[in-house]
Amino acid sequence: MLLLVALGIVVSSTVVTAEEAGNTGHKPPAPLLNYSSLSLPPEHIPYFLHNNKRVAKHCRLDPLCPFKDALLDVSACWGYEKNCAPEKRFGYPVCTKVDSGWAHSVEAAQELFWKQADFGYVKERLSEMKTLCKASKPGESSLKCSSHTRFCKATNLYLDLRNPRRGHERYKEDFVQKGEIGGRCHLNKQALAAEGEHKSPLQSWYAELQTYTELDFHPMEEGHCDIVIEKPTVFMKLDAGVNMYHHFCDFVNLYISQHINNSFSSDIHILMWDTSFYGYGDLFRETWKAFSDYEIIHLKTYDSKRVCFKDAFFSLLPRMRYGLFYNTPLVSDCHSEGMFRAFSQHVLHRLNIPQEGPTEGRVRVTLLARSTEYRRILNQVELVNALKTVPLLEVTVVDYRYKDVPFLEQLKITHNSDIFIGMHGAGLTHLLFLPDWAVIFELYNCQDESCYRDLAGLRGIRYVTWQKMDRVLPQDKGHHPTLGDHPKFTNYSFEVEEFMRLVLEAAAHVTRHPKWRPGPLRDEL
Repeated sequence: MLLLVALGIVVSSTVVTAEEAGNTGHKPPAPLLNYSSLSLPPEHIPYFLHNNKRVAKHCRLDPLCPFKDALLDVSACWGYEKNCAPEKRFGYPVCTKVDSGWAHSVEAAQELFWKQADFGYVKERLSEMKTLCKASKPGESSLKCSSHTRFCKATNLYLDLRNPRRGHERYKEDFVQKGEIGGRCHLNKQALAAEGEHKSPLQSWYAELQTYTELDFHPMEEGHCDIVIEKPTVFMKLDAGVNMYHHFCDFVNLYISQHINNSFSSDIHILMWDTSFYGYGDLFRETWKAFSDYEIIHLKTYDSKRVCFKDAFFSLLPRMRYGLFYNTPLVSDCHSEGMFRAFSQHVLHRLNIPQEGPTEGRVRVTLLARSTEYRRILNQVELVNALKTVPLLEVTVVDYRYKDVPFLEQLKITHNSDIFIGMHGAGLTHLLFLPDWAVIFELYNCQDESCYRDLAGLRGIRYVTWQKMDRVLPQDKGHHPTLGDHPKFTNYSFEVEEFMRLVLEAAAHVTRHPKWRPGPLRDEL
């Protein structure tokens, strides 16, 4: 019902034709729902309708519904739904080899990867959900969580912040005391206590919910709330807002949580759980617009108040054990065009980032320069000049300094790149937003071999990196402040011939990809 309210159901379902309106003075007919509020990529609409039967029913009855074609694909499913046919899933992993340490066959490796890092991950979390606090009658509170309280959903939640214990720690584990968070429901104390094994700031919500209390009053009644939040609210704990790799762990987990909750409306509040006095620097704040129409709320906004939330969920966190995507152990030699591709499409659609290609007879190459002290390309000018000798290649050099290039402009450049080249670093997280046919070329991985290779596998795009170590020249051994010699703390020169060989191989992959507009291959390849 909340979804239908969010979509703006029109009370009257009477349909009047335009001709009748002109003859009788009636207003033109209005659609039964505010369909534009869905704001989902067209490819996602059949999957949304599959999981929202009432919206689908209204669409079938409404001659003004723009999703009639999407209704034809009645069996489309993300993969985590009950009775979802495997061949109808939104993508499925492809494995090219079998690693005996992970699986005994290609089929087993594919299924394991799907559970690790695709929509099978959502299915696993849904299967774990258990009720920790049960309402005894309609309108009371409830609390349901997945294992280890990594994702939780609460209704009629009471939060008392009249005596906040703020300090310098962002995630104090004793910030909320007994009686200061809870609901009117029957609490299974033993079941809640059993979920504390992963208690850690960015691994679970146990520290925040361990004192959840069975209240003897209804939070929404009898004047117990100074503020009542009517809109659905998402609680989050953030990783690092100044580092794209870490921060997009936040955004990816928020998107996955929306699937668990089956809710994609942007008419929601996002509340940052932070027990410190500090604010939060965020170089990628524009991305929040893909998830909420409103400014992000800091928990300290409600200090000295009793706040009640009608509908809330506690999002998956960025550094969970076997979570996504920070340090996720993955089956080797597998990739997927599933959940991470859906995330990319969702964000690009909501932020209105256009795809202006592919361009006939042109492969768009973007080289990400670094103005940092380390991991700079010492012979960058030489490499760029070599690229420009190939007529097929349209070369752009960028430096994504946030003060010079706004983040949405960065996304537009990245999304309109067919080959994206850069040194190891957080900027390569942009690979999430490359088109499906693109190649990410991590020029040198600085001996951190799995980080962006695995992220490319999650996104489902081709990954390339430097292999011939006798053809790359470090400036020195590197100088880590405490660890001594370290390959991430120096700069590099690269042999032009080997560089061009790798780029031209990448260009061949792009132009042969089925999603790239067919065009004649040039002799240079």
